[in-house]
Amino acid sequence: MEHTLFVIAKLFTTALALVIAYQAYRGYRRNGAQLLLYVGFGFGLIGLSGLLEGVLFEVFRVTIFESGFVAAVIAALGMISILYALYAPNP
Repeated sequence: MEHTLFVIAKLFTTALALVIAYQAYRGYRRNGAQLLLYVGFGFGLIGLSGLLEGVLFEVFRVTIFESGFVAAVIAALGMISILYALYAPNP
């Protein structure tokens, strides 16, 4: 691993996103607000996309373009999930 600082930064941002996703899930369990599930799912996808990018690039030796593209698509899906939670009518 030549990019130690980069890997540490990716792991840190992934951990932060997963903590936010977990807190959103706890909020769902506590209040029953179904839209918080979409928020948690979105942050989970965003966090895992960065980790997946690093794994694809470092472990599976996929090109940086391909691994970045996959990560961007997954992060975009996470953002769509969060946007849905923000703009959907509250059930």
